[in-house]
Amino acid sequence: MKQVCLLFLLGCLLIAEGICPAAATRHFRDVMSRGRASSHNIFHRRLNNWSSDHNNWNDKLYPYWEEGDPRWKDCWKGGRVVANLTSDSPALIGSNVTFTVTLKFPRCQREDNDSNIVYDRNCVNGSSDYSDLPDQYVYNWTKWIDDCGLQNCTHNNSHNVFPDGRPFPHHRDWRRRNFVYIFHTLGQYYQKTGGSSAMVSINTTNITLGQQIMEVSIYRRSRASYVPVTTVNVVYVLTDKIPFHVKISQKNDRNASDHIFIKDQPITFEVQIHDPSHYLNDSVITYHWNFGDGSGSFVSNNSVFMHTYTLLGNFSLNLSVQAIIPTTCGPITPTPPLTTLPVTTQLPRNVTTPASDSLAELPTEEAPDKECHITRYGPYKGSLFVVEGILGVNIIQMTSVQVASTQAESSVVDFVVTCQGSLPTDACTIIADPTCQVPQSEACDLVDIEDECLLTISRAFNGSGTYCVNITLADEASLALTSTLVSINGAAGSFSRTAEGVLIACGFLVIVAVVLTLFLYKRYKQYKPIERKAGEAVNSERLSVYFNNVKAVLFPANNERHPLLNNKPGIV
Repeated sequence: MKQVCLLFLLGCLLIAEGICPAAATRHFRDVMSRGRASSHNIFHRRLNNWSSDHNNWNDKLYPYWEEGDPRWKDCWKGGRVVANLTSDSPALIGSNVTFTVTLKFPRCQREDNDSNIVYDRNCVNGSSDYSDLPDQYVYNWTKWIDDCGLQNCTHNNSHNVFPDGRPFPHHRDWRRRNFVYIFHTLGQYYQKTGGSSAMVSINTTNITLGQQIMEVSIYRRSRASYVPVTTVNVVYVLTDKIPFHVKISQKNDRNASDHIFIKDQPITFEVQIHDPSHYLNDSVITYHWNFGDGSGSFVSNNSVFMHTYTLLGNFSLNLSVQAIIPTTCGPITPTPPLTTLPVTTQLPRNVTTPASDSLAELPTEEAPDKECHITRYGPYKGSLFVVEGILGVNIIQMTSVQVASTQAESSVVDFVVTCQGSLPTDACTIIADPTCQVPQSEACDLVDIEDECLLTISRAFNGSGTYCVNITLADEASLALTSTLVSINGAAGSFSRTAEGVLIACGFLVIVAVVLTLFLYKRYKQYKPIERKAGEAVNSERLSVYFNNVKAVLFPANNERHPLLNNKPGIV
């Protein structure tokens, strides 16, 4: 017995001195961190369904390769697999952040409907042609599973387990889950099986604010063990400020990204909150605007707001987004007030408070049915530069000019254009089909105007038909557009000749109407002397004399046949 004890003590001493090293046990944090400083020393509460990275790692079933290990070159047939890991951060604390990893196989390889990896026979990779390959599979996991048998493939606990020894969960599509994904962050890990992509979400309630790292290791199925395929990591951000983006747009603005806008034109401000997990769906959100032009502050419940700057210059835009988020109530530990300051009812930002009217009514322990909320804020500051711009464009005249070409006679139309606002520096014309949807030709010219916005633009039309003409005038900061339809009637006709024809036809119709009226008057009018008063006779005679004078001018040959000449000669 004494000899056994002595041998045991001697073994311990040899191990302590390093003469006889013990078999090292590998842990998850050793494999997943890969030599980088891990965050497992920082205190974090347990994520739901995640495990501590202090657990042991099965190195025999899931071998660990260091970076630069030559075995990485042969871990996949035909090249290296690349993993793309993304997150939908930044994430507001309390919401969920989702990670998606997608595998990109070597060129001309793809995943089929059974999750086997096959060669794409329609793909040509340099000098390699995969159309004549006898075997279309890179990895035929379906055949391997069928060969090993249902019992061995589904109930072999020594093989169908994760690196920590836990068995694979049973899924109906287990045949298509030939990859093992191990996610690692905040000193914890999560394991799952899948195909060429996998996704996982975590709640951020108990996670430290700031930047964190998510690491993923991917293994593929093999007969004796699992083979490392690739590793990837991504940085994600947690914040207590509401993440959002302000989209600013304005009609006639040439480039919204330069933050230069036009005076006396409404500007649309659209707040786009980044909330992919819909954490704020039940929240009361308000928007507090100050446009920096002395117009005051505005509060709105709408994410879209419009404002018009009536002055020129630089302006500072300030926006604060407030979200009141309903949540479950927990024990509240009131903060004792400072003796040197009076007690105030102002609440600090981003704190959980019960929905009560005043702090004086807050109990130290909340009832389970009490409604509480969290208030979060999101600040935004921007700078806008307001300038004069082109506010509108009008076509005031169109005239056609006939120009003979070598092949056919074409019509050239002169457009006289005027605009309001600043003077343009260039003009562009787009000729399209009558629906204004299919462009046919485009031309742009520099414009040199000094005093008044009035210019003539000439454009040629090579065929007959109806065209949509878009004319755009622009300067460095703005642009304005107008459109019109132009009808070209044949090779010998034009826009202006069509207008002249319409005027001639209208004049002819007026002459025909006058002649017809006179004809009817002469045919059906009979002279009947009637008795009338002296005043009426004078007025009637004046009208008759005026009408006779008009007829004498228009129809001098017919004056001799007037009925009045038969009664009293010499009196008109």
